[in-house]
Amino acid sequence: MHTLENLTIIWIGVLIAHSMARATRLTPALFYLFMGALFVNTGLLSEDPGEFISGFAEVGIILIMFALGFEETTSNFVTGIKRSWGIAFFGGLAPFLTAYSVALYFWQDNNMALVVGLAMTATAVSLTLVSLKSEGLSKTRAATGIMTSAVLDDIASLALVAIIVPFATGQAAAGMASVIIIMFKAIGFFVAVGLLSSWILPTESKGPLSFIPGLGRFGIAHVFSFTRGQRTLVILIFVMGVAIGSHALGLHPAIGAYMAGLILREEYFNDVPGSVPGEIDEDAPEDFNNIKRMVDNVAFVWIGPVFFVVLGSKIIFDWQLLVSVIPYVVTMTLALITAQVLSASLAARYTGGFNFTESVMIGLGMLGRAELAFVVLDIAYVQNKVLTDEAFYTLTVTAFFLNIAVPLSIRLWKPYFVRQNSQHK
Repeated sequence: MHTLENLTIIWIGVLIAHSMARATRLTPALFYLFMGALFVNTGLLSEDPGEFISGFAEVGIILIMFALGFEETTSNFVTGIKRSWGIAFFGGLAPFLTAYSVALYFWQDNNMALVVGLAMTATAVSLTLVSLKSEGLSKTRAATGIMTSAVLDDIASLALVAIIVPFATGQAAAGMASVIIIMFKAIGFFVAVGLLSSWILPTESKGPLSFIPGLGRFGIAHVFSFTRGQRTLVILIFVMGVAIGSHALGLHPAIGAYMAGLILREEYFNDVPGSVPGEIDEDAPEDFNNIKRMVDNVAFVWIGPVFFVVLGSKIIFDWQLLVSVIPYVVTMTLALITAQVLSASLAARYTGGFNFTESVMIGLGMLGRAELAFVVLDIAYVQNKVLTDEAFYTLTVTAFFLNIAVPLSIRLWKPYFVRQNSQHK
């Protein structure tokens, strides 16, 4: 019953968050985080949500990322990667160096400073994309720029985890071999997804598969034709399979889910194998739209929000300690906001070719800190005690304020963004 009570409390918080978001015209993600912090610090939620809630939250972020990828097109994403390498590089390097320098100044410990820099490097892209979606901006070039640069940023952060964490925690030194293996795994995953999209998903298989008897003219549309009425289940199995594959290769499962949504196309639901060329299944477009509405509902209304409430519940306030770290939090937060927005915006403008308002939106969208930050904090503070209590609270509260800054800044910048980009259409 304890698990069911926690889930019920979380859902009540989600409902309240939706009401607060409508009243303030802000994104619900901000209030999900607030409700999680409120519940855990008032004792309504336990500090340890349990395996079921943690797993439920993990499914939520996977569904959110799948839903966001489902709305994007592969060509836009590939174009975005070509334009976003500078955003990923400079937008990751600047916050790392900034957080490292601030931590070294405050605590005079190089290992601690390395961990702090690492924790504040990777962007919480899920929070940003949910915020953009709530503002009707999830299909813009800026949103694609944020997602693609964040994916590259995530790959680089994984390499940094392999290099920095063993040094900082006193474990065996990481060699170049382990770093190269991680990079090859990440590259291998994206190559596999590309081959899946090109050779397996189309109505007629291509490449080497086209020469295999029985597979030459078999694609996903055939699977849909055999499983009419269970297409949603087939899609969910596919998404989870790709997510599991990305996790096995060292990436966050949400990255795999996004890529799975990215390579699924509407025409796969329309083509009817064996029909007259050009014939369209009249039920398929409605089926596609129903599936999309269902995915959006579970991702953004009742399963996905659990992830953000649980994320907010990571903020456990010791009020005396909290007051003592206020100077650290203020300095770290302001320094990171300045470094992140300036570096990502300038990179977007001068290496990605985005216009001024798009560049600023990308800089603001890169402010969030979530998944990787808390993984690093768990390793460094809970498991290895590299961080002091003051450093841990500083990073936790800083991440909280950075996450709050994302929906607020996107909301405030939206009028300027819409005005300029509508003029360029």
